[in-house]
Amino acid sequence: MYSINEVLETIRMVQEEKLDIRTITMGISLRDCADSDYRKSCQKIYDKITTRAANLVQAGEEIEREYGIPIINKRISVTPISLVAESSDAENYTAFAKAMDRAAKEVGVNFIGGFSALVHKGFTKGDRILINSIPEALSATERVCSSVNVGSTKDGINMDAVYRMGQVIKECAERTADQDGLACAKLVVFCNVPEDNPFMAGAFHGIGEPECTINVGVSGPGVVKNAVAKVKGSDFGTLAETVKKTAFKITRMGELVGRAAAKKLGVPFGIVDLSLAPTPAVGDSVAEVLEAMGLETCGTHGTTAALALLNDAVKKGGAMASSYVGGLSGAFIPLSEDAGMIRAAEKGVLTLEKLEAMTCVCSVGLDMIAIPGDTPAETIAAIIADEMAIGMVNFKTTAVRIIPAPGKKVGDHVEFGGLLGHAPIIPVKAAGAAEFVSRGGRIPAPIQSLKN
Repeated sequence: MYSINEVLETIRMVQEEKLDIRTITMGISLRDCADSDYRKSCQKIYDKITTRAANLVQAGEEIEREYGIPIINKRISVTPISLVAESSDAENYTAFAKAMDRAAKEVGVNFIGGFSALVHKGFTKGDRILINSIPEALSATERVCSSVNVGSTKDGINMDAVYRMGQVIKECAERTADQDGLACAKLVVFCNVPEDNPFMAGAFHGIGEPECTINVGVSGPGVVKNAVAKVKGSDFGTLAETVKKTAFKITRMGELVGRAAAKKLGVPFGIVDLSLAPTPAVGDSVAEVLEAMGLETCGTHGTTAALALLNDAVKKGGAMASSYVGGLSGAFIPLSEDAGMIRAAEKGVLTLEKLEAMTCVCSVGLDMIAIPGDTPAETIAAIIADEMAIGMVNFKTTAVRIIPAPGKKVGDHVEFGGLLGHAPIIPVKAAGAAEFVSRGGRIPAPIQSLKN
C-alpha cells in the first residue's frame, strides 16, 4: 500500500522536479516470424508488431491520466533481427528494418529497437548480412535502432567485429551527412549487453525473454539533484543514504506504472530499469547532480568518485524497492543529452579520456559523443576496443554510441533535436592504432571469467 505522504511526495516530484517515466517498452518475440521468403517474413513481422502493440500508446496515455505521471516515450523492442532473418533468402536486411519502421509508425511509437546482432564470439552468415546492412537500414528509416554486441566477460572481445563496426559507424555518418551523422545516434556497440534493456538505442528482446513483456525505464536526475542539494555539507554516508532513499521512491513509482501497463495490455511485467537518464532540459542533468555534490564542474578531479557513489546508491535504492530491477539501472552519461555535460565539454573540462574513466563506474559507456568527421574508422574501432575492455574485465555492461560528424571539426556543434540534443565536437588522439585493431581474431576472456 502507498501512504498519502508518498502520493503527495510523488506529485511534488512530478510537478517540481521533472520526475517522469522515461519509457514504457514492449518487448515482442519475432522468432515465429522467420521464413525462407524474406517478403513473407517481413509481412509477418509487421503484422505481429502492429497486433501486439496496437494498444501500447493508448495504454500509456491512460496511465498518464489516471496517475498523473508523465510517460515520455512508448517504444518497442524485438528479437535481434539477425536471428529472425537468417533463415530467409535475403542478401540485405534493409527490408526488415523498413518493415519494423512501418510497424512503429502505425502503432505510434517513437523508436523500435532490435536491428541487432550478437557476435561476441564470432559471426554467422546472418550476423554478417545484418552488420553490412546497418548503414543503409538506419539511413533509410526514421524509428529503427540498431545494436551489436561484440564482447563479453565470458567470451572475450571479437576484434574482427570491433574493426568492422568502426567502418560501419563511418558509413552511417556519411549516409546521413546532411543530418550531422544522425544514423550513428541510433547505433550502439556493446559488451555484456543485457537482454531486457528498455532504453534506446540499445534495446532488443532477448532470446531468454517471454513471448511479450513490458519493461519500464524510470528517470529522475532532477529529483536526485534536489535531494542532494538538501544535504549540502553532510558526510558521504549521509549523501549516499539520501540518494538511496530517493532512488527507492522513484523505483516504487516505476514498478507501479509498469505493472499497470502490463495489466492493461494483458502481458507479463518484466523489469523496471532505474537509470538516471538526462535530457537537454535545464534541471534534468546527471552532471548537475554531481556538481550538487560539490564539484565545480563535471569532469574535474573527483568526478569519477562522485559518479561511483551516485551509481551505487541508485542501484541499492532500486534493489530495496523492487525485486524486478533490471536492464542497466544506474546513471547514464550521454554527452549530447545532458545540458550540464555539454557545458563542461564546451569548457574543455570534460574530455573523451575523462568520459572513458567515468564509464568504469556508470551504467553504460561512451554515449552520444560527437567527434571530428575526419576521424579514421580505425581510431573509432580503437575507442570501441578500449570501452569493450573496460566492460569485459569489470563484469559490467559497456557501450559506445559515437558520431563522427561529417565536415565538422573540434569546436563545431552537431544538432539532433529532441531527446538526442546537441553536442560540441570533442577531440580524439591524433596518434593512430590501425595496426593494433587490424590484427583480427579475438581478445581472450580474462582469467576472472573462470568462475564455474
